[in-house]
Amino acid sequence: MTSTDDIKNINDDYRYGFAMPERATHKVQPGLNAEVVSAIADIKQEPEWMRLFRQRSYEIFLQKPMPEWGANLTTVDFDSLTYFIRATDEQKYSWEDLPAEIKDTYDRIGVPKAERDFLAGVSAQYESEVVYESIKSELESQGVIFCDMDTAVRRYPDLVKKYFGTLVPPSDNKFAALNSAVWSGGSFIYIPKGVKVELPLQAYFRINSQSFGQFERTLIIADEGSYVHYTEGCTAPIYSSNSLHAAVVEIFVGKNAHVRYTTVQNWSKNIFNLVTKRAKVSENGLMQWIDCNLGSCVTMKYPAIYLIGRKARGETYSIAYAGKGQHQDAGAKMLHLAPETSSRVISKSISKHGGRTSYRGLTYVPHGSTGSKSYVACDALILDAESRSDTYPVMKVHENESVIQHEATVERISEEKLFYLGSRGVNRQEAEGLLVNGFIDQVTKEIPLEYTVELYRLMNAEMEGSVG
Repeated sequence: MTSTDDIKNINDDYRYGFAMPERATHKVQPGLNAEVVSAIADIKQEPEWMRLFRQRSYEIFLQKPMPEWGANLTTVDFDSLTYFIRATDEQKYSWEDLPAEIKDTYDRIGVPKAERDFLAGVSAQYESEVVYESIKSELESQGVIFCDMDTAVRRYPDLVKKYFGTLVPPSDNKFAALNSAVWSGGSFIYIPKGVKVELPLQAYFRINSQSFGQFERTLIIADEGSYVHYTEGCTAPIYSSNSLHAAVVEIFVGKNAHVRYTTVQNWSKNIFNLVTKRAKVSENGLMQWIDCNLGSCVTMKYPAIYLIGRKARGETYSIAYAGKGQHQDAGAKMLHLAPETSSRVISKSISKHGGRTSYRGLTYVPHGSTGSKSYVACDALILDAESRSDTYPVMKVHENESVIQHEATVERISEEKLFYLGSRGVNRQEAEGLLVNGFIDQVTKEIPLEYTVELYRLMNAEMEGSVG
């Protein structure tokens, strides 16, 4: 439990920690049971196939044990959470039509400005559902679909049923089963053959209520020869009770297609962030995860890429930052399931004030995946004697005609470099920030400039008061 003083100190540094008065047109009672699962389906007026999917998933959730590895999840209390809140009667397509407190929330976060300046489309999820979405008309004319997942179930049932839950089935893990039972909101994207979306599509997820569970579901289908860059951001207020974010992401990359998925996670430190992300890549396709994890008390997230077509490629670039009371347990999984596939994992982690970071990864090359190549680099920067960093790489290689590389470093900030910068008039705190920014540069250069500026700002705010 976080103390009142701790909350005040965190709020001083976390500009997204404000909360609006709770508003709800529909809200289920706290706790999880079969009636709650059915109530969510009733409120959404879902088809029978989705209702059955939810019911089966809930039964699997009850049977699945809690993970006994990774971060400590013993304080996750499923009975204390509220699993569905609808904040508006209907989704809006004009920003000015949003209720004042929701509009003010996103104005303060900066979503409208981002939409105007450099986005091809945007959706904004508040509590359980998307309250606003917009897409440029020229993309719609090319057949691009970008909408919330609830709308997709109603408008494109055949397309959704073909892919939904096939890459991350409810049986995958306990939190995937939970998401499948109570999911709400999220994004659905379909990019037709040969269409390239040059500007990013963005989703923004906001938890406003206390002791709340957010369970969005994202499904991206990139047809042959297409391209899309999807970005997401996440924030929440500071409360003394914990909330849960347990999303599921499924991505299908067609032949010669390219998908980039960028996350800048800045949850408040009372959020458990437990996410299952997975992509399947066809022949000569490319999937890139760019994953930046700064917030939450606990994160467990291991984006996976299944390379199923010849010459399919996968790349993961990640940053994990853990301060006081945080455990960032993150990594990547690369499965080389076809010949001549290649993967690249670059992981950067930083810990201070007793924070803990963990890299947990898997590289799998079965017999027959000849000519496969994999490169993994895990670098950890520890800023004080109380902090900790762990690396848990697993490599299962059954094909002799493959090239597998792994390297890892763990280091403290160099006193020699700090002294050099100090001799040039840079104070110690600023010097540490510069060195940390340099440490993560290999990842940040993969992020669009607008997001890089925000990421550096967030990192520098976290670095204030660190001890070298």
